[in-house]
Amino acid sequence: MNEELLDVLVCPKSGGKLEYDKIKNELLCKESGLAYPIKDGVPIMLIESARVIE
Repeated sequence: MNEELLDVLVCPKSGGKLEYDKIKNELLCKESGLAYPIKDGVPIMLIESARVIE
């Protein structure tokens, strides 16, 4: 995941900061409790595509 891109992206639901999970290849937002998938190197920043994290 490109660090510069990660610094610019925010969670579309909460506006919170995102963290990159290398193992699951997704972006995590602790504020909203959502994980956004990354497919073919492109973050899918749609709330309906995110999964709920515990």
